[in-house]
Amino acid sequence: MAAYYSDTEVGGTEKDRVFYSGPLSSGASSTRNKKPGKRSVSFNFRDNSISSNEAEPCVEITLDVNNQGVALHSLKAAGKCGSSRDYHDLNRLARSLDKKKSPTFAAYNASSRIKQVSHEIKRLTSFTKKPTPVPRFDRTKSAAAHALKGLKFISKTKDGGVGWDAVEKRFDDITASTGGLLPRARFCECIGMKESKEFAGGLFDSLARNRNIQGDSIDKAELKDFWEQISDQSFDSRLKTFFDMVDKNADGRISEEEVREIISMSASANKLSNIQKQAEEYAALIMEELDPNHLGYIMIDSLETLLLQAPDQTARVGDSKNLSHMLSQRLKPTLDTSSLGKYYRGTKYFLLDNWQRVWVMALWIGVMAVLFVYKYIQYRNRAAYQVMGHCVCMAKGAGETLKLNMALILLPVCRNTITWLRNKTKLGTVVPFDDNLNFHKVIAGGIAVGVAIHMFYHLACDFPRILHASEERYEPMKQYFGKQPTSYWFFINSVEGVTGIVMVILMAIAFTLAAPWFRRSKVTNLPNCLKKLTGFNAFWYSHHLFVIVYTLLVIHGINLYLTHEWYKKTTWMYLAVPVILYASERFIRALRSSIKAVTIQKVALYPGNVLALHMSKPHGFRYKSGQYMFVNCAAVSPFEWHPFSITSAPGEDYLSVHIRTLGDWTRQLRTVFSQCCQPPPSDKSGILRADVILGDYNPDLPRVLIDGPYGAPAQDYKKYEIVLLVGLGIGATPMISIVKDIVSNIKAIDDEVELGLSPPYPYENSPSPSTNNLISSTKRSSSLISEQFKTRRAYFYWVTREQGSFDWFKGVMNEVAEQDHNHIIELHNYCTSVYEEGDARSALIAMLQSINHAKNGVDIVSGTRVKSHFAKPNWRNVYKRVALNHPNKRVGVFYCGAPALTQELRQLALDFSRKTSTKFDFHKENF
Repeated sequence: MAAYYSDTEVGGTEKDRVFYSGPLSSGASSTRNKKPGKRSVSFNFRDNSISSNEAEPCVEITLDVNNQGVALHSLKAAGKCGSSRDYHDLNRLARSLDKKKSPTFAAYNASSRIKQVSHEIKRLTSFTKKPTPVPRFDRTKSAAAHALKGLKFISKTKDGGVGWDAVEKRFDDITASTGGLLPRARFCECIGMKESKEFAGGLFDSLARNRNIQGDSIDKAELKDFWEQISDQSFDSRLKTFFDMVDKNADGRISEEEVREIISMSASANKLSNIQKQAEEYAALIMEELDPNHLGYIMIDSLETLLLQAPDQTARVGDSKNLSHMLSQRLKPTLDTSSLGKYYRGTKYFLLDNWQRVWVMALWIGVMAVLFVYKYIQYRNRAAYQVMGHCVCMAKGAGETLKLNMALILLPVCRNTITWLRNKTKLGTVVPFDDNLNFHKVIAGGIAVGVAIHMFYHLACDFPRILHASEERYEPMKQYFGKQPTSYWFFINSVEGVTGIVMVILMAIAFTLAAPWFRRSKVTNLPNCLKKLTGFNAFWYSHHLFVIVYTLLVIHGINLYLTHEWYKKTTWMYLAVPVILYASERFIRALRSSIKAVTIQKVALYPGNVLALHMSKPHGFRYKSGQYMFVNCAAVSPFEWHPFSITSAPGEDYLSVHIRTLGDWTRQLRTVFSQCCQPPPSDKSGILRADVILGDYNPDLPRVLIDGPYGAPAQDYKKYEIVLLVGLGIGATPMISIVKDIVSNIKAIDDEVELGLSPPYPYENSPSPSTNNLISSTKRSSSLISEQFKTRRAYFYWVTREQGSFDWFKGVMNEVAEQDHNHIIELHNYCTSVYEEGDARSALIAMLQSINHAKNGVDIVSGTRVKSHFAKPNWRNVYKRVALNHPNKRVGVFYCGAPALTQELRQLALDFSRKTSTKFDFHKENF
């Protein structure tokens, strides 16, 4: 096939056309004029049966090519063609085209259309036998396959038609009052990009510009045309759409200013304020990478090359195959046709996973049942039963369980005692100390049930029967009540009645304000006068009503109607030991906090409303990573103590806590310390600091008291060779202490190895074939650190929604990246405000991240050496990867964060423990 190709406008002279033979490609394009116009392309076809020495008859087909399509311009006989001179002209044209360095996207697109038309014409004319086509390179099977899945504008829709119904419905709702026209301002809402208004506006402008649509509104037909393009799953189509968004002046080139604008737009859509502020700097970085010749612009082929760069998937490809194999082989659901088999398997798994909780709950319920039955039988055989019947038995049985529960409810909050039992005894293997607060809440529920039963049977059954009993039947009751009462007020006005009613009211207040929706200020529709009844302060103060409740309970137990012997009044016997133990703990807290004074060394206020306090470490203050302590600030409240995880490592010479503003007390604490902080220096954007040890600046900082440390689930991480640490937002605090402790132990062990005091540490990922021998020799080593430190591998996943949150622990992340030469710790930072990988809104951010990390070794999202991930982790894949890397191992999973993720992580730990050789032990922080 031969063809004429010309860049002239329609109406150009015949001499402007140049003879061309061969396939038309993007390489045969010239620089596009800024004003869109038509181009003519001529083809002629010859019969291969004619010998090469003869002149060949040709037919000339002239096509008009523009941005909208290809149209037939003329068809005529062209005489003879195919001379050597024609081919000389062809070579001259090819050389001239090769000299053009910058093919435009429009020319690229036009040439693609011409190829399609030329192939179709060739098929229809059938002048020659169709040659065997050259196999086209399939990019989906190349290393760029992963990148080809990206750059999606509509990521939740596989087919444009499926999503169009929802878009059409939203269009009808929006345009009901606008005459059937969709304004540009609401385009984002209509296509499902409500949170990316600026990005959707840029997309609207580029689509309208390509269709010569004037104005800021479109009708339904134009919207559907828009939708078909943005929902097109072809990578080339997505690339064109993205390129058009960047190329705002439609000249086929992307200038540095246009790159800066799209970076700012993408950063805004992903809520990355730091990148938005540095958009100019990052634009220069991209131009430096893609415009090495300093032409001042970049072309679509450079953009495409960068987008199609295959990520580092050395581990990913291999892992994905193995993970798929493991998923099919080990995680197949077990199908039972028998309901009995399902019940048996479910019960077995439940007991294996919760046996510690089961036996504690069984013991508690059993003891309550025994006490209830004992008291019921006792009163069943007393004279009072003849008058009050089973009502008195029920009321006294419930009252006996109340005595037990009012004693037990204090034990789970005796934190010093629990910490001592956890650290110094082996009870932790059989008693679930991590569930102390959960057990506290369960006992509170038992108290509520006991109070309800006790009150109902006394007020609604016992007292009415006494009032309406005959003189003969009432005779045995005179020794208890004296003359037969004639009014209900007799019982209400007594010591027993007053103390009982006041206790019920106070407990109802404490129970209500302890509910999550009150304690976490989730109740928003309260009048202003009642809003102070919500929040942690209301919960904390109302809980201290227990002092009055316990006093009234003892009085209530002494003045019993039906019991006069002192040794049968057992309420004080139940309460004596727990009350003394709890009172001793509170006294120890007051004494210890006043003796172990601390000095504030550094204060920092980070983005995300986080206050960091660095304070001196009191003499003899020993703690483990993962533990927490209580903090008191008299400038805020002299009575309130609040728990916070310790973020410093045990080996450091200071204590640190990171406190997020979530309630009224933390808000006031932040205000108090912010008044003492200096404004942020130019190189510390958004961070207020008060550093006492610098010398010149010595602010008058508020006095802080601490109490602790107290045991927490995370402190048990040293029991596991493999640990999976998960922190959500400020929930990363206990995990940071663990990470720092691991780094500290690594450094200590490396120092021992250098001094010859211990053999090389058997890291989990050691490639040495004699790892097992190393493990055995290390276990026999006399090195104390090596014996106590069992961790071979740690995975840390930190998920946060704000970019500024990474400033909290930036130093720790960099320290790990620099000092963990054996890669014991694997860090994964996730920023959920950034759209998932493959979304067009995050495509440029991902490109910029790769360039900057490769060149400077710094991640643009977190500002650390650790490369960040986008959106939320796929937790199932996280567990699969750990299970694959560590078969036949026991993995400790430690989580601190919002309760919403607890159930998913716990259930995944159970599923993988049951169906793989890797066992996962799940632990959650409780405050």
